[in-house]
Amino acid sequence: MGTVLSMPTKTADASALSHVLDNPGRASLLGPHARFAESVGAVLRYHPEVSVFVSLPPDPGEQDWRDAAELLGPGGLLPTGGDAPTPPPGWDRVLHIPGVQLVDESLRAEPDAEAVRLGPSDVPEMLALVEHAKPGPFLTRTVELGTYLGIRREGRLIAMAGERLHPPGWTEISAVCTHADFRGQGLATRLVRAVAHGIRERGETPFLHTGAENVNAIRLYESIGFRLRRTVTFAAYRVPDER
Repeated sequence: MGTVLSMPTKTADASALSHVLDNPGRASLLGPHARFAESVGAVLRYHPEVSVFVSLPPDPGEQDWRDAAELLGPGGLLPTGGDAPTPPPGWDRVLHIPGVQLVDESLRAEPDAEAVRLGPSDVPEMLALVEHAKPGPFLTRTVELGTYLGIRREGRLIAMAGERLHPPGWTEISAVCTHADFRGQGLATRLVRAVAHGIRERGETPFLHTGAENVNAIRLYESIGFRLRRTVTFAAYRVPDER
């Protein structure tokens, strides 16, 4: 059976979330990022050129997993963040990374004179920097999710950071990375402050995720004003192959 894609509607399941940051991907797709959403039943995903994230409803049942299989296709990947669900038989877990979610508590947010706005024409350089620094998933249209700022030296993009998930009232800072040749100069911190400044200007609160084993990054974020909100699990499951 072919995949049926539709724009999701805001349903009662959005209000069923205990907090929008408990399932920020779903809150984003039901809210500010609805224009990027595709769905089958209650399962949502970003357009596959925009982001890898897929969102199951809270406490997914057998029908939700069947809908996810239809949405993603045989052999497709279902990445999740937050609380790792338990899949039905036949779904293989191919990724399991403990992580943390941090929220802005006392960050000094401020613009940066050297930071420049990045857009679609900068995507090849952004993809190259992400491939080098490996901050996490970044695709050809990820730049459309929000404001991305970069720092250039002699025309070369050497550091960047931007906005990803956008649950109501909050914006995630993501893709924070610096080329190895320029680390140790505080560029990432400057860009986090600059991106956060734009988020605060909209009356929203910054938050971010990182791996639980990335203790240096966690220590840095806490030192500049973020606090740990919760632990999360970055997981991915492979759709059973119909063959």
